[in-house]
Amino acid sequence: MASLLHFSFNLGPRNISCDRNCLSFRFCRQILNKYIETSGPSAISLSFRSARTTRRLSFSSTVTCSATNRSSSDSEISSTAKIRSEVLSPFRSVRMFFYLAFMASGALGGLIATTQAIAALANPARAAEVPDILKGLGIDVAAVSLFAFLYSRENKAKSAQLARLSREESLSNLKLRVDEKKIISVNDLRGIARLVICVGPASFIMESFKRSEPFTERLLERGVLVISFATDGNIPNFNFEESEEMKEITSKRKRLWQLTPVFVSEWSKWLDEQKKLAGVSPESPVYLSLRLDGRVRGSGVGYPPWNAFVAQLPPVKGIWSGLLDGMDGRVL
Repeated sequence: MASLLHFSFNLGPRNISCDRNCLSFRFCRQILNKYIETSGPSAISLSFRSARTTRRLSFSSTVTCSATNRSSSDSEISSTAKIRSEVLSPFRSVRMFFYLAFMASGALGGLIATTQAIAALANPARAAEVPDILKGLGIDVAAVSLFAFLYSRENKAKSAQLARLSREESLSNLKLRVDEKKIISVNDLRGIARLVICVGPASFIMESFKRSEPFTERLLERGVLVISFATDGNIPNFNFEESEEMKEITSKRKRLWQLTPVFVSEWSKWLDEQKKLAGVSPESPVYLSLRLDGRVRGSGVGYPPWNAFVAQLPPVKGIWSGLLDGMDGRVL
């Protein structure tokens, strides 16, 4: 969780606030060291929120510096997600602009028609013009309503896409342990592997492990790697055959199931959000499969369909590599 360090010292009539994520933190520390050298420790007041007592200063104002390992903009849509959204839907902004322009044009026409209708109703000599004016007003109202609906639908699609891309961006930053010495992020495997995330109790992970055995070689040919996440706190005990005859297949099995999550709380938070969006119970065992580009292509409750992965996914090497890299299925 976010850790917070707080200290204060007197500088003058102005309050200054800074974060460790910016260069001002170094500036505050340099000023603190300078005052320690020139004024002595009696002029400095350090306070830690962990419980240390603070000596009050005789001056009237303080400089306050705080350090936290989380940014206040974590919940905001990142610029990377916005750029990806523009790339995936390059004409959406153009369509939304024209929808607004047509709405403005229809609203202006409706305003003019309304004033004409009022004038015609007030003048009996122009009573014959009223039906045509009302017809034009109806067309303007219908046009504004239509383009408002199209704009609203486009805006909702944009918001949903940005939310999905933001979740994928959060997923790409999660950490994985490859072995005892190597830790990578999910983003490092983009374009290299199709990840399958198994989430559930250790017994569910073990059963998924057993069911994947007949498809091990074909899954590896398709770049599939499995991330096993046990939700009950138990560590799955994978039983590998260590005999000389099974040495090759055991090596492939270990490679297929070698990835494990690091920083479990962050993984739990992300997975809980995914389950909530999908309307799935937090206790339900689930799986998620990712495309080569890191986007979620499929998910479900229960065991991963290893046979379906083998049937649907093209190999990552050979004659079909490159051409069918994006043919991983639709994006959820």
